Amino acid sequence: MYTDNIKEIENLINNYFEGIFYGNTLSLETCFSENAFVHGDVNTSEYSKNAKEYIETVKIRKSPNDLGETLKMSIIRIDVLGKIAMAKLHVPMLGFNYYDYLSIFKINGEWKIVNKIFTHVDND
Repeated sequence: MYTDNIKEIENLINNYFEGIFYGNTLSLETCFSENAFVHGDVNTSEYSKNAKEYIETVKIRKSPNDLGETLKMSIIRIDVLGKIAMAKLHVPMLGFNYYDYLSIFKINGEWKIVNKIFTHVDND
C-alpha cells in the first residue's frame, strides 16, 4: 500500500510539474483540492492566493516552456503517513530557484494538494 501511495503521489506531482511548466491549467486544476491555498514569496514580496487564483495566474503568464526553458523540476522527498503526505520539490523556473513544500491529503480516494508553500533560494 505504501508503494502504491508513493506512485500515486508521484503521478500527482508530475501532473503538477507539467501544469506549471507548460501552462496546462486543466491538468493543474486536478492536482489541487478546491479549498487549497498557496503561500510564498516572490522577489521578497509575500504571495498568498487560493488555488483558483493561483491557477488563473498560471493561465495568464507565459509558461516556462513558451519561454524556451528546459523542464528541470524534481522531487526531493515525499513523506507519507496514512492519508497525509508532505512533498519537498525543487522547481527552478522563470529565473527563480524555487523550493515548494506541498501538503497532500487523500480525499475520496484521490491524492490532492491542500496547501502549497514556496520560496526562492539564491544559487550562491
